[in-house]
Amino acid sequence: MITILSFYKLKKIKKLKNLKTILFEKIDILSIKGLIILSPEGINGTISGTPKSISVARKYLLFVLNISKFDVQNITHSKFVPFLKAKIKIKSEVVPINEKYDFNKKIKKNYLTPFQWNKFLDKKKNKIIDARKPFEYEVGTFKKAINPNTKNFREFKNYLSGIKKKDHIGMFCTGGIRCEKASNYLYKKGFKNVYMLKGGIINYFNKIKPRNSMWKGDCFVFDNRVTIKKDTKPGTYGICNACRMPISNKEMKSTKYKIGLSCPKCYDNLTAEQIKRFTIRHKQILNSKIQYKFKKN
Repeated sequence: MITILSFYKLKKIKKLKNLKTILFEKIDILSIKGLIILSPEGINGTISGTPKSISVARKYLLFVLNISKFDVQNITHSKFVPFLKAKIKIKSEVVPINEKYDFNKKIKKNYLTPFQWNKFLDKKKNKIIDARKPFEYEVGTFKKAINPNTKNFREFKNYLSGIKKKDHIGMFCTGGIRCEKASNYLYKKGFKNVYMLKGGIINYFNKIKPRNSMWKGDCFVFDNRVTIKKDTKPGTYGICNACRMPISNKEMKSTKYKIGLSCPKCYDNLTAEQIKRFTIRHKQILNSKIQYKFKKN
């Protein structure tokens, strides 16, 4: 069984190129696959590997960052390696919103545990905002959640500018990091009644039993599992290698769905060169699954 660790830490970080080099050397030795984002305001990542290699990688990350723990870490599992390779990228922001993170300690953040979140959802006057993209919202979301319908996270900031300060706002995203940036922006604008689901949807799934869950549908994850269910097991969606959008079982029955090549959302817009490139990528994904099963046996 493969262990998947998602984590983030908001902290001022210097010498990013040097940090990238030493981290990549370590995860390469451990055969870790996944993505880590480094920025002057922190680190955000999802990595996968054997339970032992992930444990070693986690301890090493804490050591080189000189911290005792991450702000948030979530563990899930998979029967196959959900990433093709290891990547470490340096970005100006830990997640892009065109707004620098304010480390002012006077800013008081309102975090809700998954159990507190359920109670928050029950209150009619509370405004629940899904901080993710529209296609993630369509795959699954919380009851009563609002879809801001923004193309990217930078546009999400524009959406937030239209919210009233008197509103009681509850925000959530996959792991929590997008809400950290969005709420920080609102706090700087003088908002007080902003609440975040601590650890995001994945932490909620880990803590709340499916029968008590207020979630509807699957949750999109940014790896080759595509989606996960309320019990964190792989969901029912596939992925289109062309447009990278999640595909439902209904869409898979369409004549425009070609495994690894196209789906009803993009079929009419593909070129011959794109189809060739997507075919190669699909084979790489299949090979990663086969190789893991071979090693397991």
